[in-house]
Amino acid sequence: MTKDEYLLRNFSKITHKKWELFVITRILHNLNDQNIEYVCQQYINPKNSDKSYLADICFPSLKLYYEIDEGQHATDHHIDSDKIRQREILEATDWIEKRIRVYDKSNPSVGRDLDEVIAEVDKFILFLKERKKKFELKNNEKIIWNFEDRYNPNVHIKRGYIDVSDNVVFLYHRDCLKLFGYKGGHYQKGWWETKKQNEAVWFPKLYPNKQWRNLISNDRTVITQELVIGGKKMKNTTPTTNDKRIVFAHYKNVLGQTVYKFYGVFEPDWNKTNDYKQVFKRVPNGNKIYLDY
Repeated sequence: MTKDEYLLRNFSKITHKKWELFVITRILHNLNDQNIEYVCQQYINPKNSDKSYLADICFPSLKLYYEIDEGQHATDHHIDSDKIRQREILEATDWIEKRIRVYDKSNPSVGRDLDEVIAEVDKFILFLKERKKKFELKNNEKIIWNFEDRYNPNVHIKRGYIDVSDNVVFLYHRDCLKLFGYKGGHYQKGWWETKKQNEAVWFPKLYPNKQWRNLISNDRTVITQELVIGGKKMKNTTPTTNDKRIVFAHYKNVLGQTVYKFYGVFEPDWNKTNDYKQVFKRVPNGNKIYLDY
């Protein structure tokens, strides 16, 4: 998929929502910055929760999302739901939230004055520009949206490391494994041993699936694994090894693609592991791994 096609697909998701389409297109046209990544209707599924949300538009490189509140958000029920939604999205992403009201307070079924909306949107655009400058100054590097390199392992190999904070994702197992010296074609198994002793790449599904219930803690530092059949926890007859696990977990992105996201390096927590539950904790400094393979 090209970057142009990706951008057009984003717009196609909101063509039936007049206010959302107006606000988002004004932001993007007036922002006019091809290096600020954005996603419309970003799917967010907080871990350890059966709920999922769609953020109206998010800016991953700036760690924020923008919600466009139409009339239904004026009810007490929606106000409470929005607070819960905000908390869970923040827990799932560490992004900040910004909102704009596009309905008339005195009559939520009527749209807000367009000039007021435009003025508020334009303030948000200035906020985006300033936030980008602050991020670039803090990190001492330019923010660049290299769409074509998004899933390219060679970018990380050239840099020499991967870090959880960089939201490292790949489309295929083989691309994850190339970071660690793998030379083969497509690889389907959920486990691959690197050339280092007692170390492997692990591809778990960190959500309930079939017979396995795998969960990751809210702070992303603990993974638990249980075998559940017919609602009953079963004894795991496969022994847990002492290997360190480089974790690339299954994750579904906004386009519905299954990708594999880097969560860090984990090891068994033998104090909490038993025959019915396996617990893995992220090792100290396990959020970053150098690719010396």
